[in-house]
Parts: sequence; C-alpha cells; structure tokens
Amino acid sequence: MGEFFVYSFFTGILLFLFPVFVHTDVYVDIRENRTNFSVRLFRLIKIVGGYIKLKTDGIAIHLSEKKAAFFSFSKMLEPRRRFQITDGIQLYKFHQIIETGGAQTIWGIMIASTLQSFGGAAYAVLKTKHPFLSLKNGTLLAEKPCLKYSAQIVVIINGLVIAIALIKKLLEVIINWNRKKRLTAFLKKQQSN
Repeated sequence: MGEFFVYSFFTGILLFLFPVFVHTDVYVDIRENRTNFSVRLFRLIKIVGGYIKLKTDGIAIHLSEKKAAFFSFSKMLEPRRRFQITDGIQLYKFHQIIETGGAQTIWGIMIASTLQSFGGAAYAVLKTKHPFLSLKNGTLLAEKPCLKYSAQIVVIINGLVIAIALIKKLLEVIINWNRKKRLTAFLKKQQSN
C-alpha cells in the first residue's frame, strides 16, 4: 500500500509539472450522419471513444453500445456562465483531410480547390501566431458523391497552469460570495434602522 502511494504521488507530480499530450482523432461522414472520435493520452492510453449522431432535437454521443449521452439543442442555447481555461492548453498538431465527390464535374473541382485555398489561408494565419504548430490540410476528390472529414488534433495540457487557473477561479468565487454576504448583512442592518 505504501509503494502505491509513493508511485501515485510521483506520477501525479510528473503529470503536474510536465506537459501531457492529448491526441484526438475525428472522422465525420455527412451522408451517413455519423461522427467517430477517439481521445487518448500520449497516443497510448484511451480516455474515451465512440460516435456522435445528430438528431432532430439534439446530439447523441454513444460511448458504447449501452452507454450514451443526449444533449438537447434547447439546453445548449440557454445562456450560462462558462469556465474557460485556455492558458494551460496549447494546440500542437492539426492535420485534416476533406473528401468531396464530383471528381468529374467542374463544380466538384471548384469546391475542392476552394476548400484547399481556405486551408492554406488558415495555415498562413496560424503559422505566424504559432510557429511550432504542425498543420496539414488536404482535399481529396472522389468519383461517388460524398462529404467526409477526418482530423488528427494534438493538444498539450500543462497541469500546473490549469491548477493555478482553477485556484484563481475558486478564489474569485469565494471573494464574490464574501462580498455578497457582507452586502446582505449591511442591507439588513440598514432596513432594521
């Protein structure tokens, strides 16, 4: 039991101080209305995987044959406060391929060249901001009508920066709660006088 604690402690410290690479693979087939995804740590440890189906009233995320989660569009559109941490997450790799049909028609070729041009423009903008970023963009033309998209995305997560951001957010919540409590006590005192 003592060895497990020591190994867990040092593993936690390593993950806390050194970057963690999170690999995400996404495959979208528009005609089949299906999106497959896989999220892995260091490309070895699978965190989650499954497929996503778009329904008329929401999105169904299937993690296995028996487990699924449903997110309603109406619930997603409700305004709410979001907690965002972006300093501890860096995009490291983004490779994408778009496959379209219409290899024999002028419209298919024009659509493919437009998609390739947008990818090249995005590449130029992102490469100037993030010179270490690995970007690749490809467009394939198929004989049969199709619209498919696949991407490999790698992000680096720094546990220390995320922990600092979480502590900062927690302190902000505590300070706001304390201010609200003092204001409420002050207003009650004013009303009683």
